[in-house]
Amino acid sequence: MGEWKEVELSELIDFGNGKKKPESEGDIPIYGGNGILGYSADFNYENETIIIGRVGAYCGSVYYENKPIWVSDNALAAKAINGNSTKFLYYFLKNANLNQHAGGSSHPLVTQTLLNSLEYDICIDKTEQKAIAEVLSSLDDKIDLLHRQNQTLEQMAETLFRQWFVEEADEDWAIRTLNDVLSVKGGTTPSTKNPDYWDGDIHWTSPRDITSLNSIYLFDTERKITEEGLRKISSGLLPKGTLLMSSRAPVGVLAFTEVPIAINQGYIAVLDNKGFTKEFLYLWLKTNIDYVQSYANGSTFLEISKTAFKSLEIQSPPTELRNEFQKLIIPNFEKIKSNQTQILTLTALRDTLLPKLMSGEVRIDTDE
Repeated sequence: MGEWKEVELSELIDFGNGKKKPESEGDIPIYGGNGILGYSADFNYENETIIIGRVGAYCGSVYYENKPIWVSDNALAAKAINGNSTKFLYYFLKNANLNQHAGGSSHPLVTQTLLNSLEYDICIDKTEQKAIAEVLSSLDDKIDLLHRQNQTLEQMAETLFRQWFVEEADEDWAIRTLNDVLSVKGGTTPSTKNPDYWDGDIHWTSPRDITSLNSIYLFDTERKITEEGLRKISSGLLPKGTLLMSSRAPVGVLAFTEVPIAINQGYIAVLDNKGFTKEFLYLWLKTNIDYVQSYANGSTFLEISKTAFKSLEIQSPPTELRNEFQKLIIPNFEKIKSNQTQILTLTALRDTLLPKLMSGEVRIDTDE
């Protein structure tokens, strides 16, 4: 089994500064503290590089790339030295919660000096480092493959929708309002000052749950409420399968809920109880999101009201055509949902293994 030893990060990693975002345009990723900011024709690091958020809300965030990139001035770059595995160190730093070491009370900051001085008990055996990285990478690669497959499946459904109902739309189709083809519900937030309303077992969602989802299916929520809290929400508990659309900050993020759910005031909830399926309505909203957003207003942030939303006009294709379309696209949505279930399982496994592998609680036998 490999050797573990307490060392300073400076013995394993060479840290470097980022630089101001270049003006050029290209296909090379520009990394900041919150991931890819844009793309450039220039790069300041290449090959295996770890990117670490340097300042602010994303201080201590960690990313990995193995190609030319530009690291901006709100991030640091890290390169493995002395034969250590870059991918292993990437996972180690992700698990290390670097933000807890950040200096500055109002504006968190991590520096090269700070990172160089941090000491950890860490695997220094190169063979075991590689084996640990391979286990975690295999899970991440499978998760990434499923995400990309879901993107392709959704794009296929969107393309088919545009072909049938935009490019080949019949001008004789009736014009109706959204209020004619769907039902709308709104929500609220039970008083956060009353503990009797919170930490129950009923899913309650704010748009934060879906803006960070990276999926079109919502299986869980950050916060939950009690039965008493639910009684404070006039729309009550909405059924599984409800289509959610954020109505402000930003307008138009969409997701299907896979659990019965209560919503806050930042949503318009769509119920498909008037003959148009939720998948059709989802694709119509995605295709016409600019039209939807054009009805939003507000001085502090843009918001679309339920009244404005219900007044939007929609062409009404014949029921037979919609049914035929539904048969074609429903396998895409079912596969996306199945893939997302796998993603959640694999993510939970990776997140369980990561701290155990990094601490040595779970070891990988590299002896032949």
